[in-house]
Amino acid sequence: MRLACLTFILLIGAVAAAPQTQAQQLSDWQRGRMLARQVCAECHAVERNQYSSHYSLAPGFTAVARTPGMTAMALNVFLHTSHRYMPNLILSDEQARGVITYILSLKRS
Repeated sequence: MRLACLTFILLIGAVAAAPQTQAQQLSDWQRGRMLARQVCAECHAVERNQYSSHYSLAPGFTAVARTPGMTAMALNVFLHTSHRYMPNLILSDEQARGVITYILSLKRS
């Protein structure tokens, strides 16, 4: 009985500690792109080759990424600051990191 309990406990620990399959893991870039498509695309052009936003005051993400001096820190501050024409988004650190990673990936041509 003790051996069965110990084996069960070890099995549960091994399953809990096992890495998730590759298909279930998403990178920051993937999570950021998904969030951008779901939330930001209502106003912003969020795709690499999309140049006009749905809302004229909302810059496209490619334009944001290519702004001189644009950094992860600058985007982080922007995403955590209220803006007159933008809804106040409350993003988790993981969500913000994903969106920032995605936006900065658009800097590349």
